[in-house]
Amino acid sequence: MTDLQWETLDDEVAYACEGFDIVRERVRLPNGEETEFDHLSDAESVVVLPFTADGDVVVIDEWRQAVKRRNRGLPAGNVEGEEDLDAAVRRELREETGYRAGAVEHLTTMEPANGFSDAVFHYYVARDCEATAEQDLDYNESIDVETVAFDSLVAAAREGDLRDGRTAFGVVYYALFEAEFGTR
Repeated sequence: MTDLQWETLDDEVAYACEGFDIVRERVRLPNGEETEFDHLSDAESVVVLPFTADGDVVVIDEWRQAVKRRNRGLPAGNVEGEEDLDAAVRRELREETGYRAGAVEHLTTMEPANGFSDAVFHYYVARDCEATAEQDLDYNESIDVETVAFDSLVAAAREGDLRDGRTAFGVVYYALFEAEFGTR
């Protein structure tokens, strides 16, 4: 086997904005050649699959400017500062939906696009969620909240109607491995 690791010789932020940075690196490839590599750098995020006590899922519908449409999704957001993941799950759920989680448990962690991004998504299941407050949205969030049957989300993923990738992954992953985590 060959050593596949690239050596980073230098890096700089080529572009920065509120949501992410574009990092430009000067790298040396395993064959000795030097080149540039650009990637999107983003904070770690949590994605929450929140179940009510009745077994429905709390979902959000949010405007997504990049694709110019309303999008069905799961509550999600960046981990802030030194915040632990469980706290980030509870905060994002409360801010985006006004719901409070009873118990939370880690489902899985993935790198959704590691060919061009260092993003990491930590998936959690939240149980016994109940509406306890008003939403506390960021200035640039437009979100409606509702509850739906889990099976309708699986059907939407199967039909190609659940277009948000992190949501579709979380729903399908849970559906595939749900026996390990208990009943819906």
